[in-house]
Amino acid sequence: MITGERMAAVDENASALGVPRKQLMESSGHAVARVVREVAEPGSRVVVVAGRGNNGGDAFVTVRFLDDYDVTTLLLGRSDAIGTRIARENWEALQQADYETREVTDSSEFDLPECDVIVDAMLGTGISGSLREPAATAAETIDDADATVVAVDVPSGFDAEDGEHADDGVEADHVVTFHDTKPGLEELAADVTVADIGIPAAAERFVGPGDLDLARPSEREGRAFVVGGGPYTGAPALAAQAALRSGMELSFVAAPDTVAGEIQGYAEDLIVQPYEGDRLTPDQVDDLVDTAEGYDDVVILGPGLGNADETLEAAREFLESYTGPAVVDADALPIVPEIDTEATLICTPNRKELAAMGGPEIEDLRASTDEIEAFAADLGYVVLAKGVDDVVSDGDRTLVARVGNPGMAVGGTGDLLAGISAGLLEHVEPFEAAAAAAYVNGRAGELVADRQGHESGLGIYASDMLEAIPRVLWGDAGERERGSGDD
Repeated sequence: MITGERMAAVDENASALGVPRKQLMESSGHAVARVVREVAEPGSRVVVVAGRGNNGGDAFVTVRFLDDYDVTTLLLGRSDAIGTRIARENWEALQQADYETREVTDSSEFDLPECDVIVDAMLGTGISGSLREPAATAAETIDDADATVVAVDVPSGFDAEDGEHADDGVEADHVVTFHDTKPGLEELAADVTVADIGIPAAAERFVGPGDLDLARPSEREGRAFVVGGGPYTGAPALAAQAALRSGMELSFVAAPDTVAGEIQGYAEDLIVQPYEGDRLTPDQVDDLVDTAEGYDDVVILGPGLGNADETLEAAREFLESYTGPAVVDADALPIVPEIDTEATLICTPNRKELAAMGGPEIEDLRASTDEIEAFAADLGYVVLAKGVDDVVSDGDRTLVARVGNPGMAVGGTGDLLAGISAGLLEHVEPFEAAAAAAYVNGRAGELVADRQGHESGLGIYASDMLEAIPRVLWGDAGERERGSGDD
């Protein structure tokens, strides 16, 4: 089972793997035509009622596979407002081939011919709630008609996220849904056909631009609160800067006063809050928790902390008191399995840190996804295990991020990953944030290597990658990766 939102991401990933959306649309339209042929004899009257999105585009393809039928296509809206290139191309193909089509620009103009079959392709998985005109009038007319209704992917008015069906939605007799069933379809009084349209399994297994689409911030908001530094200073500075590059408004670093000035020196954009001492101790915990809770911060705990006993005790006390979202990295990771916390966590261990947490001792993360998933299930938090290929799991779902290059083995890239994860965690759930963060971090490394002219990435610094993070999230490189030409 797959939600409409996740299905859109899988479509995008498939396109990035080399399976064009137009090809998927061709397969989808053919699948709908097969069901129409099953429910009606050749020569039957078929009316296609289509919207201006890709759901309508699927139906335009369907028409070309029904030449043995008497087919009329009703487009709700003007053809010059068809919203995607591939849907528009399939509409134009109907015009060039002289199929019978009409444009319905006003609900008062909607006139459904007498027919045996109606293909409902007005609204797909991206639209939910009560229908608006002219779809509302069309749906009412369809439901009143004495014809068999075949819905494309989901009936118009059906919410593919939670399975709710609008009161004025289309009541279909048959639903042809694509790739996998959608939540709630089994509750409808309709025959449901799940059509394989040729999406590779890799589109669901590997993190891709579709996963980035699910997590990309649409506005700048949120505060990162890095609790790190002491023995090391670069790590908290990199994590804090990466959070800013990922769309946060402010990035704070709480650090010992012995190193606060050095951390501030890395970037004037950071706000450094010093506390007394040369390392984190339990004495600072109450104030740090109050700050994080009071400002609804996303915490990044661990970069550069060190592993002194009193520091680990302070990290333990912090997480047991804190109730908000946090990314736990580096030195703070080993205490996670021991704690009882209400915090929402993403844990970002490398192979050695994963084993130190009580997870599997493995060389190849990608070959050990089942073990990592089992560990994440036992732990109860999202695990983003970082390596040559990163593995993200919440104990139920698991994705592999196979982006990046060997040069990213340099110190500091894990700190960037923690910061990006925090930036995205401000906007989406932990699993989606972690998966997208792994993709952004890896692509940033690839872009820097491309710019420097050596694909291996050998010789890049983690700090080189900071500028590439927003390019992956929002810039031209991200647009190319998302395959925007197929939309």
